[in-house]
Amino acid sequence: MAGQVLGAVGTLPEIFTELEISYFLLRRLLGVRTEGDKKGAKVQKLAKSEVLMINIGSLSTGARVLAVKADLAKISLSNPVCTALEERIALSRRVEKHWRLIGWGQIRKGVTIKPLPPGATSTITL
Repeated sequence: MAGQVLGAVGTLPEIFTELEISYFLLRRLLGVRTEGDKKGAKVQKLAKSEVLMINIGSLSTGARVLAVKADLAKISLSNPVCTALEERIALSRRVEKHWRLIGWGQIRKGVTIKPLPPGATSTITL
């Protein structure tokens, strides 16, 4: 049940589908060495459409970078996340088939959705 949130209606934080974050990238990757060098590989800047793994509290979810500007990024989450503004997050990138920590950030704002009221069912028609 990692990452699941339970609480009375109206007492939980917002549910986000997109986040705008301020972030800081590490200078070098942890646990990855370049050939003939004892130092780790350098961390590249975030790129538009890049897929990352985001850790918010105990929840891990995928995210796609929508836009990058200086130390701000807008990301679209693969699963909705119940979290608060100013919450700290960890950013990981896929390197050689492993997720590697590349930096951290803080939630500034985002796009929210409203949960269904108790007893309601979603009606999606195709």
